Amino acid sequence: MSKVTPMLKQYLEIKKEYSECILFFRLGDFYEMFFEDAVTASRELEIVLTSRESGKERIPMCGVPYHSVTGYLAKLLSKGYKVAICEQVEDPKLAKGIVKREVIRVITPGTIIEEQLLKEKRNNYLAAIAENGAAIGLAYVDLSTGEFKTTELPKSQPQLLTAELTRIGPAELYLSESWKKEPQWEKLIETTVTYGPENDFEFDNTYRCLTEHFKIQNLHGFGCEELPAAIKASGALLNYLITTQKHALLHLRRITSYQTGEFMTLDSATRRNLELTRTIRSGEVNGSLLGVLDLTVTSMGARLLRSWVEQPLTRLEAIRERQAAVAEFTLSLEKRELIREYLKQTYDLQRIISKLASNSANARDLLALKQTLSIIPGIKEVLESVKEIKNRTIAAELDPLPELTGILEAALKEDPPLTIKDGGMIKPSYHPELEKLVNAAAQGKQWVAELESRERERTGIKSLKIGFNQVFGYYIEITKANLNLVPPDYVRKQTLANGERYINQTLKEYEDLILNAHEKSVALEYQIFTELRELVLKVIDNIQKTAACLAELDVLVTLAEVAVRYNYVRPVLNDNGKIMIIDGRHPVVERMFPSSGFVPNDTIMDPQDNRCLIITGPNMAGKSTYMRQVALIVILAHLGSFVPAKQAEISLVDRVFTRVGASDDLATGQSTFMVEMNEVAYILNHASADSLVILDEIGRGTSTFDGLSIAWAVVEYINNQNRIGCKTLVATHYHELTELETKLSGIKNYHVAVQRVGEEINFLRKIAPGKTDRSYGIEVARLAGLPSEITDRAKEILKTLEQQDQKAEFGKEAAPVAEENVRQLSLFPLEQEMILKDLLEINLASTTPLQALNLLYQFQQKLLSSLQE
Repeated sequence: MSKVTPMLKQYLEIKKEYSECILFFRLGDFYEMFFEDAVTASRELEIVLTSRESGKERIPMCGVPYHSVTGYLAKLLSKGYKVAICEQVEDPKLAKGIVKREVIRVITPGTIIEEQLLKEKRNNYLAAIAENGAAIGLAYVDLSTGEFKTTELPKSQPQLLTAELTRIGPAELYLSESWKKEPQWEKLIETTVTYGPENDFEFDNTYRCLTEHFKIQNLHGFGCEELPAAIKASGALLNYLITTQKHALLHLRRITSYQTGEFMTLDSATRRNLELTRTIRSGEVNGSLLGVLDLTVTSMGARLLRSWVEQPLTRLEAIRERQAAVAEFTLSLEKRELIREYLKQTYDLQRIISKLASNSANARDLLALKQTLSIIPGIKEVLESVKEIKNRTIAAELDPLPELTGILEAALKEDPPLTIKDGGMIKPSYHPELEKLVNAAAQGKQWVAELESRERERTGIKSLKIGFNQVFGYYIEITKANLNLVPPDYVRKQTLANGERYINQTLKEYEDLILNAHEKSVALEYQIFTELRELVLKVIDNIQKTAACLAELDVLVTLAEVAVRYNYVRPVLNDNGKIMIIDGRHPVVERMFPSSGFVPNDTIMDPQDNRCLIITGPNMAGKSTYMRQVALIVILAHLGSFVPAKQAEISLVDRVFTRVGASDDLATGQSTFMVEMNEVAYILNHASADSLVILDEIGRGTSTFDGLSIAWAVVEYINNQNRIGCKTLVATHYHELTELETKLSGIKNYHVAVQRVGEEINFLRKIAPGKTDRSYGIEVARLAGLPSEITDRAKEILKTLEQQDQKAEFGKEAAPVAEENVRQLSLFPLEQEMILKDLLEINLASTTPLQALNLLYQFQQKLLSSLQE
């Protein structure tokens, strides 16, 4: 390139340091982009690409207004780009040569703190992974709230890491450069991946980074001193934040280390199939379990509720403590209503503190903080009479910070501007000097007139006047005739043909005030604002604790409100393996269709006689809804929530697995059946005796005998207490599976009751003991809208099949139809009659899966032989 301008030279030097980012380069009122950044940004942001001269060449450029930059940032970040914000760091008026510019912050998908770019009810996590021997460390942080957590997982069980990453759903994943050699890790989760230097992940560097930031000697207090992999991940993550944010991360006050065993493990398939936080069809919260539960009135509470739903507890004591706190609020409508009304008046303290710590807050944030703190005394008063431990703890830890609240009340105007450098934030009465400056600016002319009147009276010079010009400023003008009356405190400033101009000390002082009052008042307001910000940051721990208490209080009261409003019951929790649900209801379905009336069902499961429930019945009758209902009730109980039932006793489970439906995975080239088998294998390899397994129609993606054999063997394996022996619900169309009840202990048959009225059927949605030997597929097809010509013909064929135990060409013996249709339905030519006869004579109930496979092979060979003939 030919010789570039000084400005472009400065740009290129900065861009070289931030080559992986799109550089937003501040020029006046715009952020400009050049070269490849301009081409990329113009395409992604759909803005005009222009060019400018640089010597003999023209270089691509585009720009966005600085005052509306947020929307443009949102587009780039949503597409995985990183943006370096380069600002002018000196006043252009004072600059000698080119204005000094620096990158003040790098914004990435995982480091967003801007309200406009965040979802109120969702966390925005940045995660990091690091290895140490046989362990993998995982750390994640929400920069917008200050939440920082870490754990270690066994490297030999990558599915645990996958489950955690699925739960967390990080917007960005930070890995060492060395992980590029293992690209399979990138496939753990679909998100933006950023690679950092291996040196940043080394133990000594990460340990030092953590201890220096938190100003501590060791990490014992955080519970991770003996977790080297977690330390590596946490330290690398913190260093990445320090590097990109370029300021002290004062709101990151602690790391919380946790063990995954403290929480129920839910893999991605289970979260999806049970629609815990979003629906399968639309991906929306509405229609999910979270959508039913979320009656929260604060953003902090909504985020916490989501984390509870995604991470159910497994410690009995912790669950009971939550449950007791919820139960206490169910007893008092008045308490719930008062607390919810108070909480509606609060603001998102977690994100306000983050903005204050990152120097991106404004006076409105301080005002929101003040207004929230002023609500606390009212909430504490409502909580004075609570008795449960968790509720008492919340009441005790809520801190209204009266001294800080008083200062903010005295200092802040009620409707401050969005900016912090243009004044209008601070009440003049808060600071004597500010009041003087504001009054001087507002009343300057009046003050000059009053001074002029006083000086005329004091000197006796009736023609005395006070004037102003740009060269000499303010002056007192005396005509020649009155020079003998000039007092000694007047200092000559200028001689005129008709008189003299003077100044005295009073006018000099007010001249400075009047001329610079606005500029000085704006500067003083900014200084006061920064002092107020520092006052807040001194009590950041108290505020963060109060914020956490408000969030938890919101969730507890919400769960109580849900329990009362939707008629939930408090479940009895145990660890004896028994699940008893009387009149249980699906929490989502009953809310989505309230007018139709949900049919409740009972469930009895235990480790002895009722380990495995095999459920038969037609499609659309409610088998899948029932099984999901049981799983959701169990999960709700582990949240500490009440459950939709008349009565419930729930034993603790370590995991919930679901195998529900499947489709081809085009991305990996796997068929529906392979996808299904992978999911089944995952369950068989990871379920324990304390798990709950939901199997819906396994074996459908292959031939009938193959599918039945696999389903039979899987149920045998899971039910076997020497193998797994966990509580299992199995929905199937293989009626042969119901024979297992007579062959194996622990298995019980249930079916969905159906009422026949003539040729019509009614699905009663009621789960009853025993098996069914009909699937009512034709009736379901009719309900689905198949033409009557098809369903009527199907009935004729079914009737023929049911009347004959053996047949060779059932199409010929069925009711007559058009000749071409008969040919289509004649599946077995005469030469294969004997094979069909042998097939129909098999007693499936007494045939083992292995025998079935051998017979299947024999029939296959005979058929191949007959076809070759």
